[in-house]
Amino acid sequence: MRAVLALGANLGDRFDTLQAAVDALANETAIVAVSAIFETAPVGGPAQPDYYNAVVVVDTETTAVELLELAHRIEAAAGRVRVERWGPRTLDVDLLAYADQRSDDPNLTLPHPRAHERAFVLLPWLDADPDARIDGWGSVAEWAGTVEVAGVRRLEAPTLRWSP
Repeated sequence: MRAVLALGANLGDRFDTLQAAVDALANETAIVAVSAIFETAPVGGPAQPDYYNAVVVVDTETTAVELLELAHRIEAAAGRVRVERWGPRTLDVDLLAYADQRSDDPNLTLPHPRAHERAFVLLPWLDADPDARIDGWGSVAEWAGTVEVAGVRRLEAPTLRWSP
């Protein structure tokens, strides 16, 4: 199944943290595409450093629940502790979409309920997959045209490494 995951980090070495997450995903899935890194101001929460954000598109044989569990293990390996909503974090891994599945489960809502509102998700997603669409929601390009993009900057370097 095709799945899309968003990565974000704003504590410690942000690049190394994102690279470790990509490496961990590559060990468990087949990576199809990885976006450039986008540096973004935090949204909500306390004062905190800017984020590095990226999107990874994968093919996987696991279920959506198993992929979410993998995301949580990758976060934990990066030292993520869930203390404060929208607070600073070593790593955040969100499952944005899993094939065309929909879920209203409070533990796994698919597609991600706020992805279409967040430039720091949409711009990297568009970068990784310019033709991305979610059945019933429209295209990622259409969503990206409706959000405020000030404060979101695409970095030319460094770039995340991966092997297809």
